[in-house]
Amino acid sequence: MHGRTIARVAQAKACFDTLGTITTRSQFGGYGLLADGVMFAVVADGEMYLRATKSLESEFRARGMVNMVYSKRGVPIIMRYYWVDHQLWGEPQALFALAWQAKREANKEIQSRSRGSRRLKGLPNIDAGLERLLWRVGIRDVYDLRLQGAKGSFRS
Repeated sequence: MHGRTIARVAQAKACFDTLGTITTRSQFGGYGLLADGVMFAVVADGEMYLRATKSLESEFRARGMVNMVYSKRGVPIIMRYYWVDHQLWGEPQALFALAWQAKREANKEIQSRSRGSRRLKGLPNIDAGLERLLWRVGIRDVYDLRLQGAKGSFRS
C-alpha cells in the first residue's frame, strides 16, 4: 500500500469499527473495506469511495459526491462507488451514517441475489456462449440447470 492509502485505510478502520469487524482485500487497484465480510467502501490512491446501490445513488449525488472512475486496460469504467471528500471526513456522524447505509444496502443486494434465480454465466466454467446453448434447450437459469442436472442438460 502507498503511504496515503495506508493512512486512509487506518482512518477508515478507526471511523467504522462499530460497523463490525473491518477487513481489507485487494480491489480495483486499491483496497476494499469490508464490515463483517460485506464490502461497503474502496480506498484507492489515498481516497475513499462509498459503495452505492440504486437507492443510495441519488442521496450521494445530492451531497455532491462523484463516481469513482476505474481504468481497466486503458478503458475508463464508471463505478458505483462515490468519493468521500474532505468536507464529509469532517462530519464523522454523517460519514458513519452513509457508510452504515452503504453496508446495509450492500447486504440487501447480496441477500436478494442469493434468493433469486441467478444467471447461468455466473456459475464457474459457464461463459456467455455456453449460456446461450443452454437457453436453446430450455434451460434459462440456475434453478432449471439444477433440475435437469449436468448429464440431463448435456443430453438435451
